[in-house]
Amino acid sequence: MSLPDRLREHVDEHRSGMVADLAFAVVWVTGVSLLFEVVDGPRWAYYLFMLAGVAAYFAFFWSLKAASEQ
Repeated sequence: MSLPDRLREHVDEHRSGMVADLAFAVVWVTGVSLLFEVVDGPRWAYYLFMLAGVAAYFAFFWSLKAASEQ
């Protein structure tokens, strides 16, 4: 199987998950960017909030999975 075929198959399998990941990232980055445009906080705090997005991502989708299993 060629690389384009494998890539196409992967995207077909995980399309909804990839869209959810992208939506979360766009919302998180937009929210943090808008917050720091209004607050005008220190640059290190901005980067810390961006890094916290990784933890927020996993926590959000873990809680979503846990809620759907109940």
